[in-house]
Amino acid sequence: METFKTMTCRKSVRSYKSTLSDANLQKILMAAQAAPIGMGKYDTMHMTVIRNTELLQELDRNAAEFFGDPSRTPLYNAPCLVVISTPIANPAMANVPYSNAAMMAEHMCLLATDLGIGSCNIWGAIAALNTKPELVAKLGLPEGHVPCCAVTLGDTDDTFAEREIPADRIAVSYIN
Repeated sequence: METFKTMTCRKSVRSYKSTLSDANLQKILMAAQAAPIGMGKYDTMHMTVIRNTELLQELDRNAAEFFGDPSRTPLYNAPCLVVISTPIANPAMANVPYSNAAMMAEHMCLLATDLGIGSCNIWGAIAALNTKPELVAKLGLPEGHVPCCAVTLGDTDDTFAEREIPADRIAVSYIN
């Protein structure tokens, strides 16, 4: 698939089957490894792959409670969640580690789309997770790491159709 076509086909998938092959997971994790990281500090980034159903359900319940709606499933019953974490050493520069995590997440989502696998960027459930240190501890993160974002992954019956992207949907200012 061409890069721009993959971008126009990418969407947030919220309906998953209970499967994701190990081979496809490894390909998607490699896409994250290819993401640009500020100052090349790859050693500061960490991915935690969660396939444990009980932990996924606990994270889902925590996020639903955080959002005030216990009937929600913010992780969409995906069979896999990849949590991206890094230290946030300087709050004034937090945009860098969060951007690094977001680049890794989007690389995973783009390759998942190319492979026909469902994916969704997860931010709110990670904000909810960060309010519960005892739940963060279950992830076994390296010392000083903070969960920044995550990606749900799984096989899906959704299709990935190319869509028209309006050139003016995001405002652009030019300074010459």
